[in-house]
Order: sequence, then structure tokens, then C-alpha cells
Amino acid sequence: MAVNIQNRNIHTFIGCDKEYAESDIVLFGAPFDSTTSYRPGTRFASSAIRNESFGIETYSPYQDKDITDYNIFDGGDLELTFGNPSRALDDIEEYVAQVLTDGKIPFMIGGEHLVTLGAIRAAAKAHKDLTIIHFDAHADLRSDYLGETLSHATVMRRCWELVGDNKIFQFGIRSGDKEEFTWGRDHVFTRRFNFEGLDEVIEGLKGKPVYLTIDLDVLDPSAFPGTGTPEAGGVSFLELLGAVRKMCGLNIIGLDMNELSPIYDQSGASTALACKLLREILLTIA
Repeated sequence: MAVNIQNRNIHTFIGCDKEYAESDIVLFGAPFDSTTSYRPGTRFASSAIRNESFGIETYSPYQDKDITDYNIFDGGDLELTFGNPSRALDDIEEYVAQVLTDGKIPFMIGGEHLVTLGAIRAAAKAHKDLTIIHFDAHADLRSDYLGETLSHATVMRRCWELVGDNKIFQFGIRSGDKEEFTWGRDHVFTRRFNFEGLDEVIEGLKGKPVYLTIDLDVLDPSAFPGTGTPEAGGVSFLELLGAVRKMCGLNIIGLDMNELSPIYDQSGASTALACKLLREILLTIA
């Protein structure tokens, strides 16, 4: 049998195989976890999600949509330098800046949550009135963590330095030190434990450029044990899905989903959940 070597076997998330030039959304991985403070392993998330995505369908019964009907390009993983957060963030910023310049929506799969900062740097330069919606178990508002200013525990504080007061809206938060919560009262909107108030926030942000960042440990560990910093008392998959689907009325200019650490859930259920959520997010913003 003759083999056509031009038929390349390109590893993509299921259904996300359009060419870059025709794409509206650019999916890419940022496999970096060098500042993880508890259990590392998120560097393997993007590859695991691509592998396991073929266990789900391209069609969503939740939204009656199919990924193959939309122009989504999967650019693979960035090659990031381990042990050098500054350089990794620069590489992410450069990639996201190019995607934004080309008029497309960047969708990053982390990696630890620090990778968000690289994307926000690019987004804040492209959109002067940028706002951030943040789903997470952790406030991530520390000024530093063990003396380090670049950490997954400081990422939203660094983002605040770029966008300013009342531009970050946090939901699901149930962990952080006292100083984070005290400082946060004057600078960011924080809804502890759940998504109450999200409708009002969305209404107020319509027409404005919004970056959405989802730390998957916002989910309860009973539904999502495969993460480096599990926190009891989280939301359910359906609650998170409902919150995500409300974003369809917003001007989402960029987004990310991070903190899956597949090695801590050998059943594969956490990765399967991440795959399904990723499909639903793509279809919401497509």
C-alpha cells in the first residue's frame, strides 16, 4: 500500500484541526509548573487532554453544537524553559500577542496558574480597558510566596498590577491567607465559595474586553481530584458548566484553563472532565 507522507498525523484536541489562517480561536498548551507549591504535574495536562479528548464527542448535547462546525486551530504546546518563570512568561506573552494581532482568540491550556500572567500581559497591552473573570479555589493575591513574586500563588496580584482596581472578578474562592482577603476587599471583587452574583457582573461587563481564567481546582475534589492543590468545598461540574455558559454574552478576547494534574487521578476521570469542559467552553465562545 502506498503511503502519502503529506498526510501528517498532527495531534490536536478533538475537532480542532482547522488551519491557522482560517481560525477564529487558537488553542495552545503552556506546559509549565516550576513554581507549584504543593504537588507538581500540571505540565502534563495539555498533552493528556489532547490524548483523552478522543474519548468524548465533538457534539455537545448541552448546547446542540458541534466543534467541527467552527474554525478552531490547535497549535500544540509551547516549548517553555523549566526553572525560569520570567522567560516562560515572555514566551507566552509573545505567542498570545501574535494571536491577538491576527484578530483571533487565544485559548491557553496550562500548566500552573502563573502562565495566565503571560497571556494577561499581552491582552492588557492590546485592550486598555481589560477586565478579568477568575474562577478558582484560591485567591492567588499574595504579594509574594516565600519571597518569590512570580508564583502560582501570586498570579492575580501581578495581574492586578496590570489592570488596576475593580477590574478582577473572582468566584468560588475558598482558600488564601488573611492578608490576601483583607487586601482584596479594597481592590478586587471576590465571591467566596460559589458563583452568586455572576449574572450581575456579566451584565456590567457587556461590551467590555474580558479575559476568562479558570483554575480547575474551583471544582470540589470529589469531582476533580486530579489537581495539585485540592480544596474541599468546591462547586460541581454542572455548576461550573452553567457559569461558563453564561459567558456567551460577553466579549471574551482571551481565556485559559489550568491546574489539571493528571497523575493524581489514575482513574482518568479528572482529565475526562477537563476534556468535556474544554469542549463546552470552546462552543460557548465560538
